[in-house]
Amino acid sequence: MEKSQDDNANSAAGGEEKGKKKTEKTKVVGERKRVDVLLPRMNDQELMKSLASLKAITVYGAARSLAVNAAVAKSVLSSLESKGLVKRAGGYSGHYIWTPAA
Repeated sequence: MEKSQDDNANSAAGGEEKGKKKTEKTKVVGERKRVDVLLPRMNDQELMKSLASLKAITVYGAARSLAVNAAVAKSVLSSLESKGLVKRAGGYSGHYIWTPAA
């Protein structure tokens, strides 16, 4: 059997047979789910007791002390600040230092 020029072109292009179209696979991406930050199961006084041993309360120091990641520690510190238990003492550009409120 002789191969025609069309057969040679198809075999070079991936072996598709004449008349069949190559289908593209597409991924259907679902909606993104919102993930809330999971706070440690401690009340405010227990949080303050664990942070009291730190010289300067920073996000990363609080993360190590509470055994959580930095995002959770930042949300804990901001909630304590809104309740008036800690006060922002200094810092810049997102790297803040807190002190316990008197």
